[in-house]
Amino acid sequence: MAAGYRVDAQRWRMLFDDLLFTVGQRFRRPEPRRRVRDFVRGLLAPLPRKNCWTIAEHAGDAGPDGMQDLLTRVKWDDVAVRADVREFICEQFGDTEAVLVIDETGDLKKGRHTVGVQRQYSGTAGKIENCQLAVHLVYATEVVHAMLDAALYLPKSWCDDPQRRAEAGVPEQVRFATKPQLASRMIETAVTAGLPCRWVAGDEAYGADPRLAAQLRQLQLGYVLAVACSHQVTTSLGVYRVDALATGLPASAWQRVSAGRGAKGHRYYDWSFTALPAHRDQHGGHHWLLIRRNRTTGELAFYRCWSPEPVPLHTLVTVAGRRWKIEESFQAAKTGLGLDQHQNRRWTSWHRWTTLAILAHAFLAAATAHRDRPDPAGLIPLTVNELRHLFNVLIIEPTRRHTDPLLWSVRRRRHQARAMKSHYARQALIEP
Repeated sequence: MAAGYRVDAQRWRMLFDDLLFTVGQRFRRPEPRRRVRDFVRGLLAPLPRKNCWTIAEHAGDAGPDGMQDLLTRVKWDDVAVRADVREFICEQFGDTEAVLVIDETGDLKKGRHTVGVQRQYSGTAGKIENCQLAVHLVYATEVVHAMLDAALYLPKSWCDDPQRRAEAGVPEQVRFATKPQLASRMIETAVTAGLPCRWVAGDEAYGADPRLAAQLRQLQLGYVLAVACSHQVTTSLGVYRVDALATGLPASAWQRVSAGRGAKGHRYYDWSFTALPAHRDQHGGHHWLLIRRNRTTGELAFYRCWSPEPVPLHTLVTVAGRRWKIEESFQAAKTGLGLDQHQNRRWTSWHRWTTLAILAHAFLAAATAHRDRPDPAGLIPLTVNELRHLFNVLIIEPTRRHTDPLLWSVRRRRHQARAMKSHYARQALIEP
């Protein structure tokens, strides 16, 4: 009963309806507008596996054709829908002190026909695997974080292969871009659209790119970007590796500061930061080298930092700690919203599926962001995963259409029979 003090199902319904009404204006006909709503409701539902078949069955459709058409044949602009999501996030919990967090995630795949797939290093797997990689942008405030944008990484092997590009429907204007370049484009798009934010955070893949850092300074966005231990900085005494500078620091140079709250308490580390006056450039501002030391293992991590105005150590530490929010977003989107469960091989369908998953995550984030009343004693605030469960029980299930399970089984088995026949026919043509 105590949870009822914070459960406002009517407000959640209104929030969901407002977002889907805004997005629905991107579609000319009522059928795709209804399917987008049903598709997002399917992503929010606790389905064991999320694809066009299961989402269509959840929506009460006679078959998956409508959902598949939504991702492939229906005319709509996924870029425009992500712009609507960005505007929604801005209205619901925009914050001038927000951090834009950049990182990539990988989806393991078999074969070579899925757009962008090749053997490459995946941080998700922790090794080189056959996978897709995509760069994501997350909007993180002190109390909430939401997925904002995404860009599929297309390796050079794909960019230089016209046949593979044509089979996957890669647009002619798409050219090879590094992951920092993809991140740079998304950040510039968000900032020029008026999204309030002050900082950017990212890991070593982005901290190692000087062009990204230069663009952030041009946009007057402060940043805390991780760099490798071999990264070199210029000080007033010369050029040094950052790990060499760390070994020469006295004990008085370290301060114990929390990088934010975790599930088990504050995440305390030892921190040190050193001004880098020799790095001043035409954009002005202040440069620092930030060093983090694990209080148990002594392991070090390094960050290049910049801000248009002077800031204390605590501010830089807060930005560095907020970078971990993107991992929470990935976990929620993959385990709860099927971000990585798509079966889409082509460029357009991948971006549309990802866009609808981003939309669903933005709704959940906005629904948990409101703090109109204090949380009851003894309860943590509603999480994205808990709200997704409650929204399904209180809103989706009471109004869900149910298809005839027998007819659905017949259709599925007929589809599988046709697929089997096609596979055997193709195999007969290949074998001598």
